[in-house]
Amino acid sequence: MVDLDLRLVESFLALAEHRHFGRAAEALHTTQPSLTRQIGRLERQIGALLVERSVRGSVLTEAGEVFLPQARALLHAADVTVTSTRAAGRPRRITVGHTEGLFVTAAVRDLQHQHPDADIQTRHLPCDQAVAAVLDHRADAVVARDPFPPVAENGDLRVTVLYEVPRVLVVGAEHRFAGKEFVSLDDVAGEPLVRLETADPAWNALWRLGSQLDGPVAQSLSDKFELVASGRAAIVSAGPHATGIRPDLVAVPIQDVEPGQVAVVSRAGERNRLVNDFHAAAARHLTAPA
Repeated sequence: MVDLDLRLVESFLALAEHRHFGRAAEALHTTQPSLTRQIGRLERQIGALLVERSVRGSVLTEAGEVFLPQARALLHAADVTVTSTRAAGRPRRITVGHTEGLFVTAAVRDLQHQHPDADIQTRHLPCDQAVAAVLDHRADAVVARDPFPPVAENGDLRVTVLYEVPRVLVVGAEHRFAGKEFVSLDDVAGEPLVRLETADPAWNALWRLGSQLDGPVAQSLSDKFELVASGRAAIVSAGPHATGIRPDLVAVPIQDVEPGQVAVVSRAGERNRLVNDFHAAAARHLTAPA
């Protein structure tokens, strides 16, 4: 077994980011000689030279470049291990995530009634980060819209579908589609749709319906609606969040399109009883909006 100090790994990552002993030491709130000694200790533990000094700063060796992604993964795995272990030791705590326009109040109230001594926290999440938050243990369960990644198919996730919601094209009041009773897939394919910058390819594919035209990029859902109000178009789930927050937006139904799904997502095999009870509470209380 290799005796590897994770604090030294963290120091290496800071140095790899700043590529300068002085700046890395400042970021770590330590001194440059202390950081130098830490890197030396790490190199002795690993048995390879990781960093070389140069006139312009510090350069990772070939071994250092190989170690860099492994070091990031190592710290991430350690963080997930500690977080999940603590959660198993404190089964009276749960964090419930929810995304834009999805409200979990009724289900959380039911869960709190069932478990009056439980510590139940809620957390708002960007719509394209909900599943990642579950896998990273930032949330124990989330109420989110599809798409759900392939991990849901191989047992890493538990998905309880709550209801289906039609997908609509949202446009500004002055847009050429604003007065239409509905639009077709051909109409959508010829429209440059707004997309989220951070969304993964599966997310953008589902919410652009095969549109081949690159529309503007939004940083958040609020930015997305701002771009729509200024003359662009986007596809969202029907509901109050689509147009209710802005009177200058219009939702137009799309013909022959499968509806989206809203579901509770948690980690498969979760031992926290509160998670199982939240799935049941959500199925009872969280239904499709009128």
